[in-house]
Amino acid sequence: MSYLNLFVSPILYFGGYQKKFEDARYVVFGVPFDGTSTYRSGARFAPTAIREASLNIETYSFRSDVDLIDLNIYDAGDLHISGNIKETLRRIELVCRDILRSGKIPIIIGGEHTITFGAAKSIEGDFALVSFDAHLDLRDKYMDERISHTTFLRRINEEIKPKRIIVVGVRAVCREELKYASESNNIRYVTSQRILRDGVESTLKDIRGFLYDCNKLYISIDMDALDPSFAPAVQNPEPEGISITALLDILLELCDQRLIMLDLSEVTPHYDSGITAINAAKIIFEAISRHYRADKRGIR
Repeated sequence: MSYLNLFVSPILYFGGYQKKFEDARYVVFGVPFDGTSTYRSGARFAPTAIREASLNIETYSFRSDVDLIDLNIYDAGDLHISGNIKETLRRIELVCRDILRSGKIPIIIGGEHTITFGAAKSIEGDFALVSFDAHLDLRDKYMDERISHTTFLRRINEEIKPKRIIVVGVRAVCREELKYASESNNIRYVTSQRILRDGVESTLKDIRGFLYDCNKLYISIDMDALDPSFAPAVQNPEPEGISITALLDILLELCDQRLIMLDLSEVTPHYDSGITAINAAKIIFEAISRHYRADKRGIR
């Protein structure tokens, strides 16, 4: 029995359309885990809320000229999480490795952002990590914990050593994180103020230049990259974020043939009337649609 079958079981299907695993290009699974939340907990409810939202948005993408029906998505359900964070991360790693070795792309719905640490461990060879996030998540410890939603990116850099890490939409950091980032040759960040001031095209030029020699991209989206006016229901909201249009304009330009994995995290559904979950479902749908188009046309 594969780890995918052992640790994951279906509840709702993302988008409402389900292909067989063998025929799928994209394998969705949820991780209902928020065990290290420090402000507003509730991200464990996000996979169900985002799936429910996905059933109520239209299936055609004007951005990519693709319909959801064409995307060959298999929704495996939700990970069976453990009370032990290391075991939960181990299960994420094993499930993602199963999916990657099957030649498919994992699409992970969190849950808190710590899940990215487990998923990144499954990647073989060099890769770049692109994280959309209001925070750098580069602390060494937080509340005496070395593995949490505030430290996971530092653990990834120390233990997995991606070729490049870039964080897009940053506006909430501490001096320790800035010092660590400045001393790391492979880490760069783009502030939300820079995006708002200079625009998407200038931002994309810098991101593309930083990733020019990277053949594998793992894209991770923390919904708090968005301004709270677009995503109020997140675990750690921060003012002066970017719009969903700006996020999609940047994100979709990176969803080319190099994309090997994507996750979305930090939605806390009960803090609004559903808009954050709707935007999250839309972001996932548009990202898959753009990759499908790029994959089909051989675009990098």
